[in-house]
Amino acid sequence: MDTDVLVVGAGPSGLALGIDLARRGVDALVVEKGDGLFPGSRGKGIQPRTMEVFDDLGVLAAIRAVGGGYPVGMIWRDGERAGEHRMFDAAEVTDDSPYNEPWMVPQWRTQEVLFARLEELGGKVAFGREATGLTQDAEGVTVGFATGPDLRARYLVAADGGRSTVRRALGIALTGETVDPNPTLVADVRITGLDRDNWHLFPPSADTDGFLAICPLAGTEDFQVMARFPEGTAVDLSLDGIREVVAARSHLAAEAVTRVRWASDFRPRAALADRFRQGRVFLAGDAAHIHSPAGGQGLNTSVQDAYNLGWKLGAVLRGGADPALLDTYEEERRPVAAAVLGLSTSVHRGETRRGDATRQLGLGYRDSSLTEETRPQPGPIRAGDRAPDGKLGGLRLFDAFRGPHWTLLAIGVEPPEPATSVHVVTGEEQPTYGRGLFLIRPDGYVGWAGETPVGLPQYTARVGA
Repeated sequence: MDTDVLVVGAGPSGLALGIDLARRGVDALVVEKGDGLFPGSRGKGIQPRTMEVFDDLGVLAAIRAVGGGYPVGMIWRDGERAGEHRMFDAAEVTDDSPYNEPWMVPQWRTQEVLFARLEELGGKVAFGREATGLTQDAEGVTVGFATGPDLRARYLVAADGGRSTVRRALGIALTGETVDPNPTLVADVRITGLDRDNWHLFPPSADTDGFLAICPLAGTEDFQVMARFPEGTAVDLSLDGIREVVAARSHLAAEAVTRVRWASDFRPRAALADRFRQGRVFLAGDAAHIHSPAGGQGLNTSVQDAYNLGWKLGAVLRGGADPALLDTYEEERRPVAAAVLGLSTSVHRGETRRGDATRQLGLGYRDSSLTEETRPQPGPIRAGDRAPDGKLGGLRLFDAFRGPHWTLLAIGVEPPEPATSVHVVTGEEQPTYGRGLFLIRPDGYVGWAGETPVGLPQYTARVGA
């Protein structure tokens, strides 16, 4: 074997998985067909749940340093400000949810932060390695490349985007629908004559043929331009083409656009892979699900795929867990991805506001085979739920959870003798959780809950804790 885990694709999901595996001591290699990281800002919203994931992965401070909050929308008509538009429902910071609003970070910057963290942990990305095909057997997977030697790994993770070469090589279908047949331009540009305090919105009028939005990209001098076109339009991605659109749909002169850093066009789709696993190969991120960008769900769901899969691969490869544990990746993530696809489509069509659902704090795994709720009358937090923050015994819970370990909360009850890899936190009361024993998974969800330790040793043995 050249490595234990080969990750194809150095996008947010591939880099996050590389980080999680590196901190668990799993030998992994990320390969990327490009000569460098993705250069654009298509995914720019980091939702509160992903902020919690980034807290655990050790990149939150860096993400905060290079980003910022979302500005208030400003509607323009005939060159005049016509009123504000609140893009997101407000949410308060609470003890159990310390991150309340989306944080704007251009995707290229997020990937720079993740890449730096991966290298800090000793992980590697091999650029210029385009996967072309694969074969697998009972022991591992062999991947061929356009240039360079084949690589062999015990497991392969396809994080190579919506046009995934790996998914196509496996013959796994991507089933879905076109959310909007109208092509959309997205570009990172430099613009003069606009303030950076607002997300500037230019609705269609009698003199224009489409919507235009210009958003200042936090932590940069760039703006993101998004423009929608009639079905069948060939979108011009050149500097002159973007200048023409901006001048036609706003009060700005064409020359106000001084530079194009990156540009692309797409037709919003919602599609889900028929399977997330085939043999020793797993699909993650856009290789498994494609979202409309509305509501900022795609990148976040992708990172959380990696967060779910990382600890399970680590438990099997380093913790001696039964390989059947890996079956729960598809079991848990595919229903979540399906639900989030429906949400992002609803936001795109204006049926759902950007609010509680888009923050992703309510996602969980109550129906998973990994979830065991043994209390006859569960409290407000049940097995399968996200494990909230808060204080217990003078300790902040997110500080206790941070790291690749399991955590046992003993609230108002005597804790049992834990497994060697389980951290124990005790306290007499915790308003969010209530009373009992709560075993928190490495990805921040309650795996097991009970009033007494009966059944807990059998559970920890099953999951490799």
